[in-house]
Amino acid sequence: QVHVVESGGGLVQAGGSLRLSCTAAVSLFNVYNIHWYRQAPGKPRDWVATITKVGDRNFAESVKGRFAISRDDAKSTAYLQMNSLKPEDSATYICNLERPTTASAYWGQGTQVTVSS
Repeated sequence: QVHVVESGGGLVQAGGSLRLSCTAAVSLFNVYNIHWYRQAPGKPRDWVATITKVGDRNFAESVKGRFAISRDDAKSTAYLQMNSLKPEDSATYICNLERPTTASAYWGQGTQVTVSS
């Protein structure tokens, strides 16, 4: 079992920024695709962004142009930079590691982001 930990959440005013981190206790972090999801109370879990093991990036339309995703394989850490935050971005943000060759997947517990208007 891989231990995945998110951090960096908090309370921020609309228009502000936060940087989330996702750190995994795994020896081969570089073979994993990293996905960020978010889930607001009473709503389904939504995909936010992906960075593949080779650095390709994709974003949900709702965050495109405002969020950036990156990774530092030497630190076994991925980041989600969130700018121009809106109240509707408020949710628990959850990191997922996915190893495409084995279909292994590991989830963190999430970090709470609250954007006040």
